[in-house]
Amino acid sequence: MAGLGAHLTAAAGDRPSVFEAVAQDSLMAALKPALRHLAKVLAESHPGRYGFLWRWFDEIYLVLDVLLQQHYLASCSASFSEHFYSLKRIPTAGSRRPPLATAGLPQRQHWKSLLLLVLVPYLKGKLEKLVSSLREEDEYSIHPPSSSWKRFYRAFLAAYPFVNMTWEGWFLIQQLCYILGRAQHHSPMLRLAGVRLVRLTAEDIQALEKKLAGTTSSQTQSIKTQVQSAVGKVLGGVALSLSTGLSISVFFLQFLDWWYSSENQETIKSLTALPTPPPPVHLDDGAGSALLPKLKTLCPLCRKIRVNATA
Repeated sequence: MAGLGAHLTAAAGDRPSVFEAVAQDSLMAALKPALRHLAKVLAESHPGRYGFLWRWFDEIYLVLDVLLQQHYLASCSASFSEHFYSLKRIPTAGSRRPPLATAGLPQRQHWKSLLLLVLVPYLKGKLEKLVSSLREEDEYSIHPPSSSWKRFYRAFLAAYPFVNMTWEGWFLIQQLCYILGRAQHHSPMLRLAGVRLVRLTAEDIQALEKKLAGTTSSQTQSIKTQVQSAVGKVLGGVALSLSTGLSISVFFLQFLDWWYSSENQETIKSLTALPTPPPPVHLDDGAGSALLPKLKTLCPLCRKIRVNATA
């Protein structure tokens, strides 16, 4: 059994273990709920100033995610979470010697990776919101029972759990195949993008450090080239600042995701829902209060002289 566990945790060559692959997936999954809660707190504290953050959170997050992932795919051949765990993407049908991380992905794999990294989670989140709103509307619906619209979305609500189960089962089967060494990808999204994950080598790390420390010499350029360069630098600076801030606060964001998760909130509600004990009763020294008799020979209950003092 110990040998089997060592086999599952170990990685053959540059192939990352399944725990590294799943950990980088969970990082991006924990990032969005934490930022959503931050936007909700800001919107509730100052609705007039920050209300748009809550109303257009999905679209704002989509734009920031595009900038972030585009920056890392272009400069490190990896997404933000993959680079955080020292991984990179290489084409599946490539040469034996993988290219350096600074070389970037081919155009086809690059844009497919960007779309699958950004667009699929956005559409999935929108679909989950639509299902939630349709379920609420189904409970308090004003449509007649025989309307075609009501029959349609009731059929959609009935089919969605099976579609979602098929989607999650696809990912689970792919991960099991990756664990058993039958697949090169732990996620179907990597397979659709035509790439696979490998660990960064020493040459990759040196190349990334040189690229980060290197400065491009300023030469005479045309106005169009200067504008494109300035826009690229601005977008790169925004993406770099986002990535630096996220790298510092990644564990804090994971803690926020756990704290505001549904399971933890149910635990907090169950603890806070316990009945509050009544406050202690304070006896007043008034005339109607029951005080102990001043004479120790009197019984405090019947106010008569004790007959059996030992009792």
